Amino acid sequence: MMALTDVSIWHWAGFTSFVLLSMAFDLGLFHRVGREIGFKEALGWTTLWSASALVFAFVVAPLTVGGWDRSVAALFVTGYLVELSLSMDNVFVIAIIFTYFGVPRIWQHRLLFWGIIGALMMRGLMIWLGSELIERVHWMLFVFGGFLLLTGLKMLFVNGVDESPDLSKNLVIRLVKRFFPVADSFDGDRFITRIAGRWMLTPLMLVLAVVETTDVIFALDSIPAIFGITRDPFLVFTSNVFAILGLRSLYFVLASAMGYFRYLKVGLALVLVFIGAKMLTEDWLQTLFGDRLHNLSLAVVLGLITLSILMSLLMAALRGDGKLSQK
Repeated sequence: MMALTDVSIWHWAGFTSFVLLSMAFDLGLFHRVGREIGFKEALGWTTLWSASALVFAFVVAPLTVGGWDRSVAALFVTGYLVELSLSMDNVFVIAIIFTYFGVPRIWQHRLLFWGIIGALMMRGLMIWLGSELIERVHWMLFVFGGFLLLTGLKMLFVNGVDESPDLSKNLVIRLVKRFFPVADSFDGDRFITRIAGRWMLTPLMLVLAVVETTDVIFALDSIPAIFGITRDPFLVFTSNVFAILGLRSLYFVLASAMGYFRYLKVGLALVLVFIGAKMLTEDWLQTLFGDRLHNLSLAVVLGLITLSILMSLLMAALRGDGKLSQK
């Protein structure tokens, strides 16, 4: 397994500065006023973030290690595809949460912005912990591999998420309501409001808490999955960040057409099974394929995701359905 030995603190600082600047421009310039995000605008932002990720993969990442190396690009793209695909599954759950709470579309982008800020910090911590565990306890790779294998098999054979969950029984919501006063209605896009001289959380804060918790749950799959592609913390973190940064626009692209992707979960499950099996047999596969293993992993992941999306679109077209009504 290749390691990036030349990644310095300046590379980390430069990438972090890029992320902070991008987020500042997003909220402070392009979305300073809450508004509804249309499909074309969301598609444009999704394309921009995907293009930025590819530029990073084929230009910035190889230069970071002191010269061109195609294996670096392959590792980053594979990790990015895995994280982005798992984020697509997260999008569907977020749409269900927004529908349950009746969050107006005009506030959804700002809510996702702050949700992603929390997700970036939480995933950074989880990636650091995962790297430390793998560095000190090598057999943790087999634990991660077995976990991904079982998770993928469970996704294949267990029914998906209920489209009408009763979130009133959600543990996070009950804990927040127990320790903090919560208002009965929204107050614009505010997370905290003042009613009768008393500071209270708004329902929007409850939604944010559930979204953040959901991301942590999804990260339990995605973080071990990316370590199955590469163990270098810089590639793990950057591929995660690019996938998360594109999550907001991806939500507005996919949320209104979730039903078209009914077989995506099958593709994601097979990807997790593949990565889990790869982690459990990596020494043997490395001996068998050598450096070609990076490109083989990329081809398998890309093939499984593409096939599941094409099958979803084909079956939706044959059935003449696919749209999920917003309740």
